[in-house]
Amino acid sequence: MTDSKLDDVLVLIPARLASTRLPGKPLADICGLPMIVQVAKRAAEAAIGRVIVAVDEQEVYDVVAAAGFEVIMTSKDHQVGSDRIFEALTKVDPDGKAKIVVNVQGDLPTIDAETVRAALRPLENPQVDIATLTTVIDNEEDKTAPHIVKVVGTPLSASRLRALYFTRTSAPYGEGPLYHHIGLYAYRRAALERFVSLERGTLEKRESLEQLRALEAGMRIDVEIVDTVPLGVDTPADLEKAWRILSAKAN
Repeated sequence: MTDSKLDDVLVLIPARLASTRLPGKPLADICGLPMIVQVAKRAAEAAIGRVIVAVDEQEVYDVVAAAGFEVIMTSKDHQVGSDRIFEALTKVDPDGKAKIVVNVQGDLPTIDAETVRAALRPLENPQVDIATLTTVIDNEEDKTAPHIVKVVGTPLSASRLRALYFTRTSAPYGEGPLYHHIGLYAYRRAALERFVSLERGTLEKRESLEQLRALEAGMRIDVEIVDTVPLGVDTPADLEKAWRILSAKAN
């Protein structure tokens, strides 16, 4: 990727301090660093563009800044990460230099650089508005678990789907693979601007999945198939697992 391409991409990491299942989640220690700093390090390792953390509390701001990463303060009122990254985008890039915005969730401390880079590939097709990631579900229990979001899509190649629907139920019916959605997104700037301006859709409300808002509005989402699901840290048990994973990599 050329330097001009790096200028086109902005990686934004939303970090919300409030968490019911894991209080103070962005600041949770993992191998001697706050989780949000570990995520920023993973995003920087991907080397796809400028990395900025979007926070809602001064405490988190100070920690990220002290670690040497760019950080921006955003409103505490945002309920979803897309709204937070859009506010951050308008503040850090008001002139519209960045053409692609990558949203890396702030609770993915073990995500590898190649997985982050994979999210950009579907945007090589100019008809795609939003790109995201998925992997084949191997665990039988995950196929019916409502907390595992499934992608229903039509295959475009061995490594890519065009998303038709996202659901918490087991779908589609019949023989064949089921796909676990990974909530990392790459938006064209214009697509993100349009997305955050839309009213919440009927299906989004019903499934509690904001990406359905885009599909209901006729936006195109393509999905890159990757090998593994990065660990999302939501509980103390997840935190312990993340510690073990990063500790093993360090050694």
